[in-house]
Amino acid sequence: MLRKSLARNAFALMACGLLIGCGGGGTASAPSASDAAIQAARYVDDDPPSVTLFTVVNNRTGAGAHSGLLINGSERVLFDPAGSFYHPRLPERGDMHHGMSDRMVAFYIDYHARETYRVIEQTVPVSPGVAELVLARARARGAVAKSFCANSISGILRDVPGFETIGSTMFPNRLSADFAQLPGVTTRTITDDDADDNHGVLLIDPVKEEPTITVANH
Repeated sequence: MLRKSLARNAFALMACGLLIGCGGGGTASAPSASDAAIQAARYVDDDPPSVTLFTVVNNRTGAGAHSGLLINGSERVLFDPAGSFYHPRLPERGDMHHGMSDRMVAFYIDYHARETYRVIEQTVPVSPGVAELVLARARARGAVAKSFCANSISGILRDVPGFETIGSTMFPNRLSADFAQLPGVTTRTITDDDADDNHGVLLIDPVKEEPTITVANH
């Protein structure tokens, strides 16, 4: 595995106050990028439409710490409800990040994966119509209060065709278990041996730095 540079570690110390996941109480609050910024960052992926659930799992306890949803439709966006992830090149509005290229998706995963947390990635192929419906519902949901990451995603998905078996839940692991039963789902587990102060990835120029993760396909 490639090792991160000393510069990244220095930046990480600057950001070590950030907390992982969607824990804690509080009201919903998120940045609101301009229409121009969102349009400029818009990313369209060539892969077929899909919906991907990310679940951050504590390696010590097995508890789910956070849920995020990547939607590949007419554009690829990340709905990261009540998440602490931020990147200056990804305009955010209502917990939705725009400009999710492959590189930025890898940075999102690398932000969460570390020696104490792993990331479960589950992807299901969907029709263009379903992808647009999920995207629209996530956009309409807007900013999510702390601790409601899994609840907001389950609420977005459970009435969508093909996702009717998703139950309402507050728990990321429960949501992941329901998602695992969907037809056609593919699963990967992503790990990283970085220390817990790896949040400095947010401040690194993605042109110069590479995310470093290890992937296991299921």
